[in-house]
Amino acid sequence: MSRRLFILLVILMSLSLMGIIFVQGYWIKTAVDDKEEQFSNTISQALHSVSDKLQRREIKDYFDEFAKLRDSVGEVKESNVREFFFIEKDKNSNETLIYSHGVLEEDYGSTSTFFDNNSTDSIPIKKYTSKRTTQILREEFGIDGKIYSPVERIEKIGGFSAMDKAIFEDSFMETAKRVPIHKRVSKQEIELLLQQAFTSRNIDLNFDYGIYSKGLATKVRSSNKIQLAESRYKTPLFIDSDGDSNYDLLVSFPEKKKFLISSIIEMAILSIVFTLIILIAYSSALYQLIKQKQISEIKTDFINNMTHEFKTPIATINLALDSLKNPKAFEDSDRVKRYLQMIRDENKRMHAQVENVLRISKLEKNQLDIVKDKVDVHELIEEAIAHVELMVENRGGHIKTHLDAPRSEILGNDFHLTNILVNILDNANKYSPNAPEIEVYTEVVKNSIVIKVQDNGAGMSKAVLKRIFEKFYRESTGNIHNIKGHGLGLAYVKSIVEDHQGEVYAESEKDKGSTFFVKLPLI
Repeated sequence: MSRRLFILLVILMSLSLMGIIFVQGYWIKTAVDDKEEQFSNTISQALHSVSDKLQRREIKDYFDEFAKLRDSVGEVKESNVREFFFIEKDKNSNETLIYSHGVLEEDYGSTSTFFDNNSTDSIPIKKYTSKRTTQILREEFGIDGKIYSPVERIEKIGGFSAMDKAIFEDSFMETAKRVPIHKRVSKQEIELLLQQAFTSRNIDLNFDYGIYSKGLATKVRSSNKIQLAESRYKTPLFIDSDGDSNYDLLVSFPEKKKFLISSIIEMAILSIVFTLIILIAYSSALYQLIKQKQISEIKTDFINNMTHEFKTPIATINLALDSLKNPKAFEDSDRVKRYLQMIRDENKRMHAQVENVLRISKLEKNQLDIVKDKVDVHELIEEAIAHVELMVENRGGHIKTHLDAPRSEILGNDFHLTNILVNILDNANKYSPNAPEIEVYTEVVKNSIVIKVQDNGAGMSKAVLKRIFEKFYRESTGNIHNIKGHGLGLAYVKSIVEDHQGEVYAESEKDKGSTFFVKLPLI
């Protein structure tokens, strides 16, 4: 995968994920807003219902009071009857429609001030009775001549007409405005009506209420400490015939947000969970993409380095063979031996490279058979130094030992432990730009022996130091072949040390050298 395609894929995946997260967040916000709007509409309906019940209850109270006064004043002093007739004849059916409406007015000769006992106004106590009759007569001819036989008759007798009631209510509302609000409605009635209205609409929340007049609180409120003037939930009370009102009923809900969130919490949690799953899947996919890209780059680097590692010995072997083809070469036995030794050495070098790769592969698959016996760490160090000392001296360097550990016997595999020490010493030699100066120390820490290999080489940055034990990893230095290797040495070291229940780590500073520590348990 090309770098440009990889970046484009990451951008597209990131944009998709951000889009999903944005949509989920927008859905949750919209759901809360919809719930809040629905809640507001429900509360508005409940408050209008309470206001309507209060007004109808007050009107009914005054009607009942008026009826009591009317029935208690005694006999009728004066009566007056008014009647209206309407007659229409249908010539086709010989039917005659007769409609009559009579009103009986009975004056009891008394007045009342029941609207307001302190008022000087008075209203005469009168009773109105309405009688409405509708009848249909059919014109027929018999022996006795023309007669009218009834076809249908409807008669209604009642008290107040709609107009009478409207006049009464208007008079009552104008007078009732002068009555203090706490005498017109009680706290208990308000609380009961509000509770019933909310419960019937499935709203089980604590609430505060108050009746306000022109922005000022009245005595009718749930608490003197609660300020409701800014509440968005309100409705006018006791509206007059002109549609005006001096009072507003205001309600607030301290736990409204909690109630709204709880109503969508299940869907919100599911949405968040699914978003997290998508986020985890995205992160995993992105990690795998990056990992695969790194592996691809490491593989390419490994192949290039391995090619270089094999190219040199193969070229040397070919050169030696070409020289041996010359018949004159056999005349000089020393030259033949030297060419043969060269072929043998280069062959061993290639074999060692292959063995390193196979060893790592077997170690990862737990197929490497590591037999452990009692070994002396100091002897292993001396053996490992013998492998690399000549190369160090050829560069004008030296290896000094400070084997001060009083105990040095461990349970381990001498072959693999020697190899890891050779790897560390070889790296100290290869990565020293000048004459290598290598110091090897041993000491006992608790029940473990610590081997410290210190050099004066190029050192490493912190970023490189974190990855040096990764398989195939090599620090990029421009020319990847300027230092021989294929990134398997330290990975092999780490695997062997961990198989011996030990640990390996390093300290380094750029241009000041590195120090490797190998800690192994003593027996």
